[in-house]
Amino acid sequence: MNLPREIRTDRLLLRRWTQSDCGPFAELNADARVMEHFPSVLTRAESDAAVDRIEAHFDRHGFGLWAVEVPDQAPFIGFVGLAIPSFEAHFTPCVEVGWRLAVACWGRGYATEAARAALAFGFGSLALDEIVSMTVPENERSQRVMTRLGMTHNPADDFAHPSQPDHRRHVLYRLRAASFNASHQRA
Repeated sequence: MNLPREIRTDRLLLRRWTQSDCGPFAELNADARVMEHFPSVLTRAESDAAVDRIEAHFDRHGFGLWAVEVPDQAPFIGFVGLAIPSFEAHFTPCVEVGWRLAVACWGRGYATEAARAALAFGFGSLALDEIVSMTVPENERSQRVMTRLGMTHNPADDFAHPSQPDHRRHVLYRLRAASFNASHQRA
């Protein structure tokens, strides 16, 4: 399968990572506001290791969490994309859509726009039947993005995240290909 190295939306470029992304990504991961719903902020070494894992996922699966830029404005604002979670739960194996953007880029619709492109790629190029997303119950901002994407939440799917401290509770949102495709045919 010949998968694209980048995806363009009206305002954004989703692309493979470059070495120049590591510094801004480390700054993003050190921001307590960005990492509010994660166990902790990341050190530079932890952030660089995350980039290595993201790139390894691309090499292994042909897709992953793309670096996001706003062309001619911001060379790196965070990531959005698809990933295969490495833990076991009642809904795995699966593919997850996820995002992490710099605070300066919140509230502009970038997460929704980029995630919609990632979903189109997953349901189109990868022919996935379902894509999920997850977060802690307190992360209402991400849950609003999930809802805007057409994802649905069933409390029966909520789970204790096995790789989080104290198995922190997470909510799970789901989107089936048929629902995504039907909503885009109406648009």
